[in-house]
Amino acid sequence: MAFHKTTEEDSHYHHLEKMEVGALLKNINTEDKTVALAVEKVLPQIEALTKIVINKLRSGGRLFYIGAGTSGRLGILDASECPPTFGVAPDLVIGLIAGGDSAIRKAVEFAEDSTTQGWEDLKNHHITTKDIVIGIAASGTTPYVVNALQECNANGITTGCITCNAESPLAKTANLAIEVVVGPEFVTGSSRMKAGTAQKLVLNMISTATMIQLGKVQGSKMIDMQLSNHKLETRGILMLMKELSISQEKAMQLLQQHKNVRTAITIFKNETHQ
Repeated sequence: MAFHKTTEEDSHYHHLEKMEVGALLKNINTEDKTVALAVEKVLPQIEALTKIVINKLRSGGRLFYIGAGTSGRLGILDASECPPTFGVAPDLVIGLIAGGDSAIRKAVEFAEDSTTQGWEDLKNHHITTKDIVIGIAASGTTPYVVNALQECNANGITTGCITCNAESPLAKTANLAIEVVVGPEFVTGSSRMKAGTAQKLVLNMISTATMIQLGKVQGSKMIDMQLSNHKLETRGILMLMKELSISQEKAMQLLQQHKNVRTAITIFKNETHQ
């Protein structure tokens, strides 16, 4: 039986160019409401893959996202936000996109069609069996991604995937597949919409749950965040004031001295109990 892409099916809506702006927005929102429910249906698969990611990172491995177009950009976005949010090394979670960094802003023609470049990009990062690779492709057919995962499998590297079509080549290739079937897009074939939203939700879940399990969150606070702007410094001060029951002035002093919320809390508590 031929593989059928629901992401390429005709939209449930017709003559979009004749709709008023209000109707366009309402209908897009109506479709968007279905995405979280589609994600909910695959929570067991998300959990299974996340547990593997946690174990890999605890054992000294790295997490790679690999994708093309919107999918690649979403992987890079999630990876790039881990260091400032959770204070981890920039090479712990790595996002790769077909066409290289220039493809983040501008599409690189036919880059996603390469059957060899995905594996080459992974090898450039000296990938090993300690690592895990998650392929991201709404269609589930992107050669750059599918072939990269095939090579990973051949070399004993654990693979997962996030796709929005059931029974896709990518899902059949990955060791652990997440298939969030969101159905036809509002604009036919525009997988930057519901499919992209679904992928972003799943990526949020995987990376956030992983970092919490790795001890990068205390209570509900990002105590290892990088203090890279005034907003985050203010957040850090408020966290110290609440956690340590100290004045704003004392919290500012601690933060300036230690440059890290976790370190400030640990040292203050140790000194207090001496």
